[in-house]
Amino acid sequence: MEWLYLLGGLVLLAAGGELLVRGAVRLAERLGVSPLVIGLTLVGFGTSTPELVASLQASFAGSPGIAVGNIVGSNIANILVILGLSALIAPVAVSSRALGRDGVLVLGTAVLFALLGVAGGLGRVAGLVFLLGLAAYIAYAWRQEGAAAAGGGDGHTAAFDRAEAFDASHPALHKPSPTWVSLGLALAGLVLVVVGGGLLVDGAIGVARGLGISETVIGLTIVAVGTSTPELVTSLVAALRRQSDVALGNVLGSNIYNILGIGGMVGLVAPTPIPAEIARFDSLVMVAVSLAALAFARSGMRIGRREGGMLLAGYGVYVWAIWPA
Repeated sequence: MEWLYLLGGLVLLAAGGELLVRGAVRLAERLGVSPLVIGLTLVGFGTSTPELVASLQASFAGSPGIAVGNIVGSNIANILVILGLSALIAPVAVSSRALGRDGVLVLGTAVLFALLGVAGGLGRVAGLVFLLGLAAYIAYAWRQEGAAAAGGGDGHTAAFDRAEAFDASHPALHKPSPTWVSLGLALAGLVLVVVGGGLLVDGAIGVARGLGISETVIGLTIVAVGTSTPELVTSLVAALRRQSDVALGNVLGSNIYNILGIGGMVGLVAPTPIPAEIARFDSLVMVAVSLAALAFARSGMRIGRREGGMLLAGYGVYVWAIWPA
């Protein structure tokens, strides 16, 4: 039964997040909101809804291992699994400007999160700082994309690429619909993600107890990979369409939103301690894989199939290291 709760929660989170984004985007378009603002905000936050709801509900349930493990584990899986699979499908081209901007930010936020583990956890001050940092990043991305549209700037940001990747994998996203239909989709999606998040957390706690392993391990692996499914689908579709640079931006953007957005909301709304095992090991792994991705990208400004295979193998080693014998 616990496994049914867990799997059912993941399905409802994915379906609910999909409906929420579709409804919110179509409603915003009918209200005349610019496509750029929609992409940087509604799509960016909407695709992170499964991780956000799961982490918040786990925090409210007193399960920091699932709440924090979901954030850290999602970032690790994004790089090792999603980027690795994307590179195996089609070598990922890297823009030096994007790497120096978004790649460094991904590494910087990972380091900052790791330092919070030493400081004690995600408190309200840290949460507020993270959310302000995300707001500043979105404002910068908006200005950058405006400059790029005018023929200047330093190329597209990861936040923009993330929205582009989602658009590419959801061709009916911008299909016009009556206002009441769009609002109904958004509300139905919101209900599904809330219900799915509750089932996921209850199922994860039950599975951990049934298997005799920590909630942290479940949060870092099963929950994290499950809530990262939207990013997996969008990146793989982009890679299959040979839009590999967008696939990289999707991963980088997701990691930025996960720490600054989800970590910020959890800290502000439901202050949560960072489990000692995550602070000692998994947060450092997150920093290391972020650094490895940057190193791979810098070598020849591409991530080839060999590097993609190494990233995937690295995830296998990571799961083996944290899973109890």
